[in-house]
Amino acid sequence: MTAAGPAAVTVGSVTLRNAVMTASGTAGYGLELSPYLDLATLGAFVTKSLAAFEWAGNPAPRLHPTTSGMLNAVGLQGPGIAAWMSEGLPQLERAGVTVVASIWGRSVDEYRAAADLLAAAPPCVVAVEVNLSCPNLEGRSAMFAHDATLAGEVIEATAACGRPRWAKLSANTDRIVDIAGAVADAGAEAVTCINTMLAMAYDPATKRPVLGAGGGGLSGPAIHPIAVRAVHDVAIAHPALPIVGVGGVRSGWDAHELMLAGAVAVQVGTATFADPRAPARVRRELSALVR
Repeated sequence: MTAAGPAAVTVGSVTLRNAVMTASGTAGYGLELSPYLDLATLGAFVTKSLAAFEWAGNPAPRLHPTTSGMLNAVGLQGPGIAAWMSEGLPQLERAGVTVVASIWGRSVDEYRAAADLLAAAPPCVVAVEVNLSCPNLEGRSAMFAHDATLAGEVIEATAACGRPRWAKLSANTDRIVDIAGAVADAGAEAVTCINTMLAMAYDPATKRPVLGAGGGGLSGPAIHPIAVRAVHDVAIAHPALPIVGVGGVRSGWDAHELMLAGAVAVQVGTATFADPRAPARVRRELSALVR
């Protein structure tokens, strides 16, 4: 990574060249956005969440626009970490991109397996974002991010990645402050707030759900105030815990608002679907605001 400049930020022990990243799930696994922006100019590129295995995801349709955002039920489709490390990651490394690898699993052991595979990743992978908003098949909770004990177990299980871990939290629970404390105690250097909000829509012609999986996750401008509140609440309760803010960031002001609430860095997600240059534009606008 290049030396820290005047716009550099730190997230725990990780120094990023600036405060703006892509958000997991919105920019692919490699250089998909490179025709529109230089990914190496961002603070980091956060991958779509990867498992220790290839995963097909949910049936189509997977995306649906809403009045103020987007519904998705992609279902974490992905090639698996081994395939990504042999194909997508080398492209990012050659392009000088700072990478944060997002991982997921359906059990604590699957998270552990994903983290173990990342131990062999090159130095351009500076952190691992642990996506806790996944269905849990161990019978104790609907999602890991809704259970402080399970969330802590996942963070402890992923230590073998050999990199700082950021726990991605959900605002679908009223326990987000407690869970932030649990993952910090378990070894997370930072938390990412927030993921999509549970949502659903019906087709007026068919009277059936618009998404193939039924329900999905709502992202975009509609959830931005929720993200601001979540960041604020976690920052007040855990002032020493670095927070990465994400949710409905479309402009420099949206990013700055999350930082006023307590975030040290931000991620740009759904805005990229409408404007693939959005992360670079937000970075420029935020820089101008800060100046």
